[in-house]
Amino acid sequence: ILSADVEGYSRLMDDDEAATVRTLTSYRNAITDLVQQFRGRVVDAPGDNLLAEFTSVVDAVNCAVEIQRELAERNAELPYNRKMEFRIGVNLGDVIEEEGRIYGDGVNIAARVESLAEAGGICISGRAYDQVENKLGLENLGEHQVKNITRPIRVYRVLSYPGAAAHRVIQAKKVVKRKGRIIAIALSIILILIITAVAIWENYFHLPHVEIVATEDKVFNLPKGPKLAVLPFDNMSGDPEQEYLSDGLTENIIASLSGCPKIFVIARHSSFSYKGKSFTIQQIAKELGVRYVIEGSVQKTENRLRITVQLIDAVTGHHMWAERYDRDLRDIFEIQDEITIRIIKALVAELTEGEQFHTRLNRPANLEAFLKLLKALESYRQHNKERNVKARKLIEESIQLDSRHPESYLLLALTHLEDIWYRSKSPVLSFAQASKNIKKAISLDSNNSDGYIVLSYLFTMKKNLNEAISAAEKAILLNPNSADAYQQLGSAFYWSGRPEEAIDYVNKAIRLNPMPPSYYFLRLGSCYLATERFEKALELYKKTAELTPSFVFVYVHLAVTYMNMGRENEAREAALKALSIDPDFSVNAFENVFPSKDRAYAKRFCEAARKAGLPN
Repeated sequence: ILSADVEGYSRLMDDDEAATVRTLTSYRNAITDLVQQFRGRVVDAPGDNLLAEFTSVVDAVNCAVEIQRELAERNAELPYNRKMEFRIGVNLGDVIEEEGRIYGDGVNIAARVESLAEAGGICISGRAYDQVENKLGLENLGEHQVKNITRPIRVYRVLSYPGAAAHRVIQAKKVVKRKGRIIAIALSIILILIITAVAIWENYFHLPHVEIVATEDKVFNLPKGPKLAVLPFDNMSGDPEQEYLSDGLTENIIASLSGCPKIFVIARHSSFSYKGKSFTIQQIAKELGVRYVIEGSVQKTENRLRITVQLIDAVTGHHMWAERYDRDLRDIFEIQDEITIRIIKALVAELTEGEQFHTRLNRPANLEAFLKLLKALESYRQHNKERNVKARKLIEESIQLDSRHPESYLLLALTHLEDIWYRSKSPVLSFAQASKNIKKAISLDSNNSDGYIVLSYLFTMKKNLNEAISAAEKAILLNPNSADAYQQLGSAFYWSGRPEEAIDYVNKAIRLNPMPPSYYFLRLGSCYLATERFEKALELYKKTAELTPSFVFVYVHLAVTYMNMGRENEAREAALKALSIDPDFSVNAFENVFPSKDRAYAKRFCEAARKAGLPN
């Protein structure tokens, strides 16, 4: 709902009633045209007031901005005492419609917000702000208790909108000559461009500084507590479409348990490698190097959730704890917490209040938003272009329902990074969107380990390697059970020209994730290549190729390794395999994005790739 009225209307009518009515009629017609252009509808226009409704908050706010710009230009031609300035308020709320008019608290709040705006200004309610917070400059005016509304309302002022800029230029016209006026306008335009450029840099490209940790004084050790794996819960619903729910519940329990430094928790990727396969608990425990295993099942019927879960000592075969839950679907967050706390209490001493707090995940306030987040995550992990697009659509829908959940922005950032690997038409824009969303995720939860892992990766892409190391170190401090954090720290050290240190951290990552994604082995192989231990590098690259035979970069690394070993025929075969996967591969393009601080190593690597037959 957009509500507008004229500031000082009574004074204008008292001074010259006829002129005021003419101006008001002209301005009201202009406002009506703009409302229609922004897909809105003028509902009522009594006296100096105007009420309009829109189906989109963004359309309503953009329309308000355009109205103030248009009216500021019209006011420039009027004497100072005849200027007619409107105040505008925008609110998102329910209304009652009767005979083409609208009523209700939604309308009342819009009018109260409007009364808090200055002449020529725009204010919006907190509910409207939640929909447009990243699209305009906004100033928080705090909560206000307003007439006939029981609860205080949050109010925000729209800053730096075009109408405000035009208004400042118009004021300058009164004190300068024509030549000075042109200069003032030019300077204003330049200033606006500078402000816009700075805003774009801050919002889309500038990444937050992370205090650098002195690694010489710090040793990042793996947790030394009881070793535990959580197997993917079985989907007992009889509907494969419900798989995302059982997987999501398992992942959240793993994430919650990982927040406890007193337990060694195997990473999700390794636990999920057993999904749908038949193994004994003893086999799984031996392969993963753990003593304790969690297994369970999930059944969803309409709005009910039935969950069974049990903690097993793989050495003795003893069931240390088992529980069955038959609850409302809305209780899923409480169930996750209860399972996590019971497992921890069964394995370690009683937790302190602070430790219990850290086992809890950030939860979406909206259950539907949470379920969409789980579906988006399931789609993203398919790692192909079409599923990535679907994941982004789902996560954007989730954010519309709950805009305060950090995990949503983190996943949104990852979908934009994935676009770069799919040769995005605008990689700069993809990077900018990823930067913006990872900053949003961290601003909502500065203790989110995953946020700093992705931040470290972004710093690496920008070749800001000190910051990349620092962000990865912070991720480990926040979650010593995070295999991805150790792997990312190893990558940051590798690109910094410190491969020996990198080897230690990637090996720790593999201990936490004994069946890791193939890029773990690729990174470890690269560390051995950089230290000229070619046989070990070759072994790891072959393992990478077995896991992901269509991964072009592993064949590039194989070609380089074979060349360094003097095995030219095998090097050329690896190069041909790389080109069969990606005929457009270019060594020059690869070298341009090769973020290694050791430029001599980067040059040797690329020269070996060319000698193997890979094209410039």
